Amino acid sequence: MSTAPDPLRVSVIIGSSREGRFGPTVATWFIDHARQRENLALDVIDLVEAPLALAPGAASPGSRREAEELSERLRTADAFVVVTPEYNHSFPASLKSVIDAHSTEWRAKPVGFVSYGGLGGGLRAVEQLRLVFAELHAVTVRDSVSFHTAWERFDGEGSLIEATMYEGSAKGMLDQLTWWATALREAKAVRPYEV
Repeated sequence: MSTAPDPLRVSVIIGSSREGRFGPTVATWFIDHARQRENLALDVIDLVEAPLALAPGAASPGSRREAEELSERLRTADAFVVVTPEYNHSFPASLKSVIDAHSTEWRAKPVGFVSYGGLGGGLRAVEQLRLVFAELHAVTVRDSVSFHTAWERFDGEGSLIEATMYEGSAKGMLDQLTWWATALREAKAVRPYEV
């Protein structure tokens, strides 16, 4: 009698920490969509609450403890979804700070993207993040979810106005993320990833 595999642990990282940010609206829609999949266990990491730019060993004991807790959450994830805006044709400094403060936590794990912005829909930020994650030995999935002129896509309550296209994009990205996360988890159980 076979048992179902453990759900994949997916960390959803809300990458903007600016005052008045739109990220939580986009992230809430995505999280609600992803939670419909029984094979995923989501851990939401909002960078407003994360110890930015702090690696384990930071100055104050409280900061050090928070940084170690964040490192553990990233370490135990099987995959990541980064929710990012596009600022000046790139991604937020808060996101880069957290990425740079960790290294082995990203290795041999897939990363998916949900982006938002003006006419570019955050895609330039995603393209730059693909380069950064490749350097950290992560695998970025091809498909992403992109909200062009994002603030026009949601109503005053934060509900997506026309969801069909975005639900299809999210399904494609999550299908790829799930495939890679499963394949890499199984491969690492047989042979640890070493660089």
